[in-house]
Amino acid sequence: MLQEARIESGGRSSWRVVLSASLAALALLAGACGGSDSEDSGSGDSQDSNGDSLQPSYGGTLSYALTAETTGGWCLPEAQLVASGVQVARAVYDQLAAPDENGEMAPFLAEEISPNDTYDTWTIRLREGITFHDGTPLNAEVVKNNLDAYRGAYPNRSPLLFIFVLDNIDTVEVVDDMTVEVRTKTPWVAFPWYLWNDGRMGIMAQSQLDDAESCDSNLVGTGPFVAGEWRVNDSFTMTRNDDYWMTGEDGNQLPYLDGVVFRPVIEGATRVNMLEGGDVDAMHSATTVDIDTLESLGDQINLAIADQGNGVYYFQLNSGDGKVFDSQTARIAAAHAIDREQINLVTDLDALQLASGPFAPGEMGYLEDAGYPEYDPDRARELVQQVETERGVPFEVTLMTATSTSSASDQVQQMFEEVGIAVNRKTFEASAFIDQALAGSYDLMLVGNHPAGDPDLQEIWWTSDSPVNLGRIEDPVLDALLQQGREETDPARRTEIYEDVNRLFGEQVYNLWQAYNRWAVGTRPEVYGVLDTPLPDGTPPVQNLSAGHSLASTWIDRSG
Repeated sequence: MLQEARIESGGRSSWRVVLSASLAALALLAGACGGSDSEDSGSGDSQDSNGDSLQPSYGGTLSYALTAETTGGWCLPEAQLVASGVQVARAVYDQLAAPDENGEMAPFLAEEISPNDTYDTWTIRLREGITFHDGTPLNAEVVKNNLDAYRGAYPNRSPLLFIFVLDNIDTVEVVDDMTVEVRTKTPWVAFPWYLWNDGRMGIMAQSQLDDAESCDSNLVGTGPFVAGEWRVNDSFTMTRNDDYWMTGEDGNQLPYLDGVVFRPVIEGATRVNMLEGGDVDAMHSATTVDIDTLESLGDQINLAIADQGNGVYYFQLNSGDGKVFDSQTARIAAAHAIDREQINLVTDLDALQLASGPFAPGEMGYLEDAGYPEYDPDRARELVQQVETERGVPFEVTLMTATSTSSASDQVQQMFEEVGIAVNRKTFEASAFIDQALAGSYDLMLVGNHPAGDPDLQEIWWTSDSPVNLGRIEDPVLDALLQQGREETDPARRTEIYEDVNRLFGEQVYNLWQAYNRWAVGTRPEVYGVLDTPLPDGTPPVQNLSAGHSLASTWIDRSG
């Protein structure tokens, strides 16, 4: 917390440069996704069928089915990682900091992260004795080079999104062999959250940083597993890091597994069938239908579900100049037209909590009622007529999706047409979708974003001059609130600021919120400890599965 600011153990460029990475980070959705409160029906419960406690044991290779392949690889400053890519990255890399189960940042590779009194200078002191997979030591110089690479100040790397995410960093300097000092352009209270960045800010070895030919595929981190053969669209094989620096709750060195094989399996039903049939040992999913099927398997599998913290899925409105949704009246009309409860029932099996804004329950800035318009088709029709009178043309929109089988989009199209909004539907595969979003060739598109964490992490998506402000929001009030939230040191005042941000989104309706996402991890019954890897100080980690999870404490009971 800010009252305990010390954390210790125990210039915008062009859209085209960054949009591919930014949309990948959005985890574009065709339907409901999934969040940090978790329901755990066995993934971390190390008991046999008789209820007797089991002790972790070494050995075995885990086969893990992922939602997608990361064809661009893992040269992290330049990478385009959705949740499946983050899951792989967390097997190879560690971060300087990571959130605990209470949503507070804790040191990880760092032993201490502390600010000065004005929060514009941060000191990062590293843990001793940690080595990369190539045998080189973790020290201040390589951490400085990593941070410079992410922010676009290292000559051998060309970052995409991170150059804007970390734009508020002014300088990074080595103080001594194990200490780095970061100076920021303005006070930056949430800076430790940027050293985590939903699991995407892993620390790479110097050899990978300087690898001009194969930085994307020659992965060298400090994590629990060493990268081996990557067969694109087939498998990524990893082996145990025998020199890993962390120990488990039992005091034994991690990891327990001999290795992990990640397998991209795009179709959710196929992943579920492979898990049920024993063709894979683990899988993850953000689709309500998949999660419902996994729940129906009962004791045939272990299942952990995270219902909060993985962000919100919604329809992003393009409120740029000349667009129909440049009008607040048009945006409110669209919100009144949508029966969100019906979408939740049909698309999400009535399993998700409807969203009131970008911040989920338990997060700073959350409001049960942020003023978002209720479903009211009669009012929607009145406003549609008003918009058409003001514009002198029919109320017509282009709805863009990244898949042709989006139930939520199908329902929104029908609801719009029922109130007099004509809908042109356009569907693109991922890269073309990105190009269309870049060109602004849409009025609304289905996305998922804004996972749990300090709300300052959302600044890049909403501030007026940001190249990844996908909604083209131009709102000086919002800009001022975001800057105030970044610099304010009093937690109570910060909460008020982000509540005001939430109310502004409810009033202006820059997005059509639908529901808070879910994620689930299912494993075979003999797999344990999927969510059990503690932070270095022994505290449990956050259960935000959209940012992946550590496999360092995962083990397979091979006694049967």
